[in-house]
Amino acid sequence: MGNKPTIAISHLGCEKNRIDSEHMLGLLVQAGYEVDADETSADYVIVNTCSFIDAAREESIRTLVELAEADKKIVITGCMAQHFQAQLLAEIPEAVAVVGSGDYHKIVDVLERSLTGERVVEVSPEPTYIADEHTPRYRTTTEGVAYLRVAEGCDYACAFCIIPHLRGKQRSRTIESIVAEAQRLADEGVQELVLISQITTNYGLDIYGTPKLAELLRALGKVDIPWIRMHYAYPTGLTPKVIAAMQETANILPYLDLPLQHSHPEILRAMNRPWQGAVNDRIIEQLKIALPDAVMRTTLIVGFPGETDEHYQHLQQFLQRHEFDHVGVFTFSAEDGTAAVTLPNHLPQAIMDERRDGIMAMQQPISLRRNQLEVGKTVDVLVEQENPESGLLVGRSARFAPEVDGLVYLSGSARLGSIVSAKIHEADHYDLHGEIVYQ
Repeated sequence: MGNKPTIAISHLGCEKNRIDSEHMLGLLVQAGYEVDADETSADYVIVNTCSFIDAAREESIRTLVELAEADKKIVITGCMAQHFQAQLLAEIPEAVAVVGSGDYHKIVDVLERSLTGERVVEVSPEPTYIADEHTPRYRTTTEGVAYLRVAEGCDYACAFCIIPHLRGKQRSRTIESIVAEAQRLADEGVQELVLISQITTNYGLDIYGTPKLAELLRALGKVDIPWIRMHYAYPTGLTPKVIAAMQETANILPYLDLPLQHSHPEILRAMNRPWQGAVNDRIIEQLKIALPDAVMRTTLIVGFPGETDEHYQHLQQFLQRHEFDHVGVFTFSAEDGTAAVTLPNHLPQAIMDERRDGIMAMQQPISLRRNQLEVGKTVDVLVEQENPESGLLVGRSARFAPEVDGLVYLSGSARLGSIVSAKIHEADHYDLHGEIVYQ
């Protein structure tokens, strides 16, 4: 068999998973494999799975079953492979290999072994690997945007979260390694870098003995990329030093993604996040004073075991008080292997859904009001795609992160992957509308 099989990747899950997919593609291309964008025509399909909550697993399983029925050779990678390797091997006979979340860099070796007929299992029980600037990478995002991983894994033990079990302990890359990769992405024309890890504010703690986010941001300030956006910043880690670095580094966007999860101290204690309860209000007020232009996003969990009406109302009042620009809400999902499974007073799904819908309905007018403040302004927009039907360009201003926030629809013409000036005419709950201003 002289010809190498063609390979497609079916990507599920978060942007951390996406970087893993991009490294696998890069390694395969480097090894001479042909990558096919179409799963139906490829010989092998790598399914990079998510195992964060029930809904994500169901999507992963659905994808696996569909591909199995289409008679594909399947390589299962990612968090679900890490979590359920034995079950997956037993239930999906079409799986030729199972590769854990810390083993994706072995993908070429795994494929070559599977071609000899071996059913390959490569799952490190405790993931320790992190790719660096030398690991090949084949980007799958639009040309203007790239995700940049600064660290992998997490040392916290939040009661609802399986991530440390799936991705291992925190391990940071050096500032030099991150800057080298950022420089290469700048040379490729990237306009926006999104810095990701499980807890970006803890960056560097494991290798430098103290968090080095402020130093990292200042170092990235020397790279010629107009927008650098941070994801997953714990409010307790947004120290005066980090805030000063944000204020003084021109390309660091004042965009704060604060995964708060809840506002009530009793629920935060039950979630094993007591360090957060005392500081929420104060820290958010301080952040607003220090970064008056900051766009604020948060993610919340409703229906944590034991959440009462009073706890829920506390959360609603908290959101009304602080007026976040963007809010994501999940209903609690009981994950095997997490402490929350054993807690008493689990809530029925119907009540959890009702609470989630209540928060979303309450947040909508706030998001609309925050968006309407943009009307009449001229803002920078990164142009990402063209809508063939309307002829409008679609992009994002600095207030919108890729994939999770809204979009800006523009009339006018511009090169995809470029940043243009646009005058905003109209706003709705999620998106903005405007036209390109030619200087």
